[in-house]
Amino acid sequence: MHFQWYPGHMTKARRMMQDNIKLIDIVVELVDARIPYSSKNPDIDDLARGKYRLIILNKADMADAEVTSAWEQYYKEKGFLVAKVNSQKGAGIREVKKLIEEACKEKKEKDRKRGILNRPLRAMVAGIPNVGKSTFINSFAGKACAKTGNKPGVTKGKQWIKINKNVELLDTPGILWPKFEDQAVGLRLAWIGSIKEEILNAPEMAVELTEFLKTCYPGVLTERYAISEEGEGLQILQDIAEARGCLIKGGQVDTEKAALLLLDDFRSLRLGRISLEQPQ
Repeated sequence: MHFQWYPGHMTKARRMMQDNIKLIDIVVELVDARIPYSSKNPDIDDLARGKYRLIILNKADMADAEVTSAWEQYYKEKGFLVAKVNSQKGAGIREVKKLIEEACKEKKEKDRKRGILNRPLRAMVAGIPNVGKSTFINSFAGKACAKTGNKPGVTKGKQWIKINKNVELLDTPGILWPKFEDQAVGLRLAWIGSIKEEILNAPEMAVELTEFLKTCYPGVLTERYAISEEGEGLQILQDIAEARGCLIKGGQVDTEKAALLLLDDFRSLRLGRISLEQPQ
C-alpha cells in the first residue's frame, strides 16, 4: 500500500496559517494520543518557529494510559508544554488553560512594561485532519463554536474564536504534509481515520492491523470475536468475517465488510484502549 493524501485545500490552509502566524503568541498543536509521533505534522514545527508551543495528546481516553505517559515525558524532554486531554468529556481542559497562561506569562509581562494591558493571548489551534480540533475548541470555550465531524476535512477555513477577555483562539483546517517519508506513518494515519477513506484499501489496512494487534495486544481479537489468533492476518480477517456473518452470495466471506467492521471496532474503542506506537 502507498499512502498519500494532500489535496489542494491543504496547500491553501498552510499558506493561511503562515500569513497569520505573526498575530499568534502560542501554537497549540493537537496530536492523536494513539499515534503521537505519526500524527505530529513536521510542517507545523516550521510554521511555529519562535513561538511558545503546547502539545495536546488528544483522545487520551482511547490510548494505552501507560504508553501515553511515556509520550508525555518524551515531548516534555523536547521542550514542549504537554497536556493529556479527552475533548469529548472535557478532561484535561483546565490544565490546558493553565499551561497557556503559564507559557505566555513572559509575553504578558513584556506587554505590561510597554503599556499594553488588555491585549488577549492569541493561540493558533493546529493539527492533522480528524484529530479533534473542533471538539477541543468547543470544550475549551464551553460552547459550540466550531463545526465537528468524524471525517477529515470538516473545518475548511480559519475562524477566530473569543474565549474570554484573556484568550482568543484561531481555529485552522487540518493539514497533512506533502510526502510521507515512512509509509508506516501513512498506515497509522489511515487506521485512525485521518486519510480520506475513499482512496484506501480497507482489507489491506485491516490485515496489517490484525498483525499489529496479535503482536502488541495479544488476546484482544480472540476476546472480541471469539476466534484464534494463530495464522496470518488475512486468515484472521476471514475468521472475523465468518464469526460476524460477513458473507456474500454462495456463503463466501466478505473481507471488505469484515475489514470495515474491524476498523470501526478499533476506532470506537470496542477493542479497548490501544496505542499504535511507542516513543523510541
